Parts: sequence; structure tokens; C-alpha cells
Amino acid sequence: MTSTDAADSSDTLANVYLKTRSFTDRITRTLSAEDCMVQSMDDASPTRWHLAHTTWFFETFVLKDQPDYRVFDEAFGYLFNSYYNTIGDQYPRHRRGLISRPGLETIREYRSHVDRAIRDAFDSNSLTNAQLALVQTGIQHEQQHQELILTDIKHALSCSPLWPKYDDLPFEPARTATENWIDVPSGLVTIGQQGEGFSFDNESPVHEVHLMGTRLAGDLVTCGEYREFIDDGGYERPELWLSMGWNAVQTNGWRSPLYWLQQNGAWLTFTLAGLVPLNDDWPVCHISLFEADAYARWRGMRLPTEFEWEAAAKSERNRSATRNEQPFADQLVDRGFAIHPTRSPDTLMGSVWQWTSSSYAAYPGYRPPPGAVGEYNGKFMCNQYVLRGGSVATSSDHIRTTYRNFFPADTRWQFTGIRLAK
Repeated sequence: MTSTDAADSSDTLANVYLKTRSFTDRITRTLSAEDCMVQSMDDASPTRWHLAHTTWFFETFVLKDQPDYRVFDEAFGYLFNSYYNTIGDQYPRHRRGLISRPGLETIREYRSHVDRAIRDAFDSNSLTNAQLALVQTGIQHEQQHQELILTDIKHALSCSPLWPKYDDLPFEPARTATENWIDVPSGLVTIGQQGEGFSFDNESPVHEVHLMGTRLAGDLVTCGEYREFIDDGGYERPELWLSMGWNAVQTNGWRSPLYWLQQNGAWLTFTLAGLVPLNDDWPVCHISLFEADAYARWRGMRLPTEFEWEAAAKSERNRSATRNEQPFADQLVDRGFAIHPTRSPDTLMGSVWQWTSSSYAAYPGYRPPPGAVGEYNGKFMCNQYVLRGGSVATSSDHIRTTYRNFFPADTRWQFTGIRLAK
């Protein structure tokens, strides 16, 4: 991962650090200690693990090099290391929910211990430029885990027959989708992060890609549109599906997006605000790449490549800047704490992560950074697909037109949706 901008003054970075850590506390304040221990599937982690792991990141990569720093608990290096083999062994991911101690109170003490040490390091100006860059990376890393906290606890709560609410927040009003399209002309386009601002290493090097002329839908596919696919037997028609997707449908018994269910002939969906009637104007979400691809085939269209998406998003963002408009949707977690995606954004970013047809691979000339942080992105460039755009659970200062999210093709527990191309 890289930062072209360790130019943020340390004072500003210190404030961003504290704001980010405080926001993690905010989104977990409605959860009980019991909530924070649940691990509902192998891909998800308990909230308490997220709280400790993000703290472990700062302790391991920033504070351990400080001569006067006292490690909070040596055992935490094993318990809360995620996948950094260069650092050491890790407790098995699928068993994180079996560890009841250290308890939530101790983990919060751990967070306070590390926060005090980071503040002291800022106050004493003892952090090197390399360490300041790692603080910036740790902030972005914690923002990723804030989103995972919300999606993981949603999955955990959905396992209860009581359909409990994470929080009783109101929904933003829906907006009817329109038939508008964004033209992406043919020719060479520049892909990747350039200029100032933070970026992860997988967003570079900057390079050129030749695109054929295409059009991207201005709005996301809605629940009502996806219901038409279901009603037309979309989940029973193998000709619409990739082979692995059809196998996933048969193996997992998929007949609708995750969290949809029918009661007395009516469709309902589980949200962070509990079980609610499905709104046909909401963007469809919690679907896999396989479902997104099958729906696009059913419509006689396709999913965009990540490069078509980036070219369209940069074009739309430039138009927004010209009109002095916000380039992101208001439906983002730190702008009023939206609880569910209820409308298409005015730009391509926000609401739901959008599947692309692009495999997650290195850009030409890519090399992972040296050291343990080089394990952050590069080693996952296999059997994953790229998603773009951010979701309602993404912070506004965490998404950008070049941001590459990635998940396996059968992933459904994230806020994932569809933008069509033709």
C-alpha cells in the first residue's frame, strides 16, 4: 500500500486517527458483549476481534518500533494477527468466535492503551515519515474493518429467529430509477491512482487501457427489476449462469438474494434495522457475482469491466466538480449513518459495491511493497473479482474512483449490487 501524501501534517493525521478510532466506537456502541462475540460463518469475524485486530495493526506496525512502548499483551500478537505470515502464526480464522477471553472490556482497554501511545508519539514528534505513512495505512485499514463490522454483525443477527435490530434508524427515502446511460467512448484511458492522496498499492502503477465504446447504466438495478428475474425463473435456468455459478445455486439452494424471504406471498428483507417489507425501488444488494452476471445475461447485457467503470466514474466526477457538486452519494456511513441502500446515488459511487467482470489481478509493473505490509493486497490476486464504488457502509473519505475492492465470486454478505453495461 502507498501514500503519495505523507504530506498530511502530523497534527492533521493525529486528528484523523482519533476521529477514525472514535467512529469505530460509535458504530459498536449498540452492541452487547454477547453480540460482539458471535461469528456466524467462516468469512465473518466477531466484532470484538475487529476491535482488537485494528488495534494490533497500529501496535505491531507503528508502536513496537518506539523505544519506550510497552506491549499490552504478548499473546495478542497470535490471537489478533489476521494473515501476516511474515509477522508470525495466527489463530485460525474460522475459530475466532470460540475465544471468549480476553473479554470485550479488556479489548477496549487495549484500544485505549494503544490510542494513548499513538497520541504520545504524535505529541513528541517521534514518528518517522515511514511510520506516519503506516499510521495513514492503519486508518484506511480500520475504515475497511468498520464496514466489515457492520456487514458481519448483520449476518450474525440474521441468524436469529427473532430478527433483532442492530439499530432503529430511519431509512432514507427511495428514488425511482431512470433510464439514463453514461457513454464511455472508445480509445485509450488512463487507469490508476495519480496525484495527491492516499492509495493502496493495488491501485497502481498508472497505465493505459484501450476501451471499446460502451454505455454504463446511470442507475443501479433495483429490487423490483431483480424480482422480475426471479419471477421469470432466473434461478431455474442453467443457460443464464456461469458453470460455477449454477453449481453454487444448486449447492446452496439460492432462490433470491441473501436476506430476502417470503411470508404470505409478500417479499421481506432483513436489514440492520430489522425485518422490513421489500421496496421495489431500492437497489438490489447482497448478491454474488454469479447472480449479477446471470441477471445481466437475462437482460441481454453484461457487467462492466473495472476499467470501463473507472473511466465512467472519473468522467462523472469531473462533471460534478465542474458543477461544484459532491462527487459521492449522501448515503454513506459517516454522513448520517445510513442503515440500508435505498436509492441509486447521483454518481457511480455509493449505495452498493458494484460487481465488475474483471478478475482481481496486478496492474502492469506492480510489485508488492517490501516487508510484512506487502502481504496486504498482492497475495490475494487469485480467484477474486473486482468491485467498485463503495457502499452505504463505506466512509466518504475511504472511497475514490480508483479504489479496487475484491471478493470471491460467491460472496453475498457484503452490500454488493449491479450496474449494467451494454
